[in-house]
Amino acid sequence: MQFSNIIEGSGLLDKLYPTGIHIGANTLIAGGAIILSYDHCNHVRENQPYLLDTYIGNNCFIAVNAIVLSYVKIGDEVIVGGGSVVTKDFPPNSIAGGNPAMVLRTGIRMNSFAAIENWSNENGWTT
Repeated sequence: MQFSNIIEGSGLLDKLYPTGIHIGANTLIAGGAIILSYDHCNHVRENQPYLLDTYIGNNCFIAVNAIVLSYVKIGDEVIVGGGSVVTKDFPPNSIAGGNPAMVLRTGIRMNSFAAIENWSNENGWTT
């Protein structure tokens, strides 16, 4: 059974350009997370914000209070740690965290419930 996508109640998707946010299947956006799709520092015609698309892959988990800036591409099966600020692209099967976020671990596997498949309390990380 797959769950498609979950955006928890206080998760915020950009309201200025919502069609610029692309979220893959089975991705969980936790409460307080913010996903943006515009750049207010750069303007276009009639002083309007520069609209940019943001991509989040399949089977991802964007944790509590993370911020994903516009024009970022997050690959499939990626975890973004709580409170992280994502300013650049991240490859598939990785964990990103920090401010600015950086790759903390690669080679992770996520299932269709956005949960890690290759880690357990008993055995730690497996390949």
